[in-house]
Amino acid sequence: MDKQVALITGVAGFIGSHLAERLVKEGYFIIGVDCFTDFYPRWMKELNLEELKGQEFEFIEADLLELDLVSLLKDRNVRYIYHLAAQAGVRPSWGMNFEVYLRNNILATQKILEAVREVSVEKLVYASSSSVYGDVDLFPISEDTMPRPISPYGVTKLAGEHLCMLYHYNYGIPVVSLRYFTVYGPRQRPDMAFHRFIRAIVEENEVRIFGDGEQTRDFTYVDDVVEATFRAGVMSLDGKVFNIGGGSRVTVNYVIEILEEILGRKALRRYEDAKPGDMRHTAADITLAEKMLGYRPRVSLREGLEKQVRWMVEVINIP
Repeated sequence: MDKQVALITGVAGFIGSHLAERLVKEGYFIIGVDCFTDFYPRWMKELNLEELKGQEFEFIEADLLELDLVSLLKDRNVRYIYHLAAQAGVRPSWGMNFEVYLRNNILATQKILEAVREVSVEKLVYASSSSVYGDVDLFPISEDTMPRPISPYGVTKLAGEHLCMLYHYNYGIPVVSLRYFTVYGPRQRPDMAFHRFIRAIVEENEVRIFGDGEQTRDFTYVDDVVEATFRAGVMSLDGKVFNIGGGSRVTVNYVIEILEEILGRKALRRYEDAKPGDMRHTAADITLAEKMLGYRPRVSLREGLEKQVRWMVEVINIP
């Protein structure tokens, strides 16, 4: 096979499917793996893959822990791995659910790292999360900030980062970790805030807001995340960790105001108690990513929200 071959785990997901389309356009042959966990409807994930049909793309439906990764890497001559597969969601990660997070976020990552010990690759990019930081006092948050996750999900993503660094330092595995800050845009999971808000406003249902709405997030459009992820894969920056934020830190209440303007409808707001594990504020210091990756977010919050609304109305046909 003449093309560079990249493996994307979690390829049918929100970010994974966008990344696959970008890499195909860049001339890569993509092998995508996804096990279609039941976190949200399968048909939505299958829809995410529609644009890849007929492209330089091979799909494998499999659980990473049951897949013969060594043979796959060898047989397909995989040179790049983008590890985006994970059990997502802060709020569901408590209690008995933690076993699922342990399996899909920590054990699966360790298995990939062990496979790369046997079959060398050019780069492994690990998708981490701003959830590793927890509640901090100083903003914006730099990579030097001590991670103190306040959710089981955040603990598993940080554990994945630590595993990546351990394998880098001990075995020279060329890995980069990216801490994504609140990604949004077309194909966003239905449990995520913007998707829920848009659907509720369009369907004239209550918009459930956990907390007082004055909590802030550094919202990052999916195309900007994909750009950063692509750059991380092709640059010689092994053993590094980068914040990937969007430069759109605003309150949840302000987001709803923008959506009201875009949709031409008022939101029926219902405020509820904040949920355990939810961070009060996030704001990414992306100085390091700007300097070393050449990363600069390009999509404004309003522009990104307009694109997500259009997708939800035209593609998944909300009323």
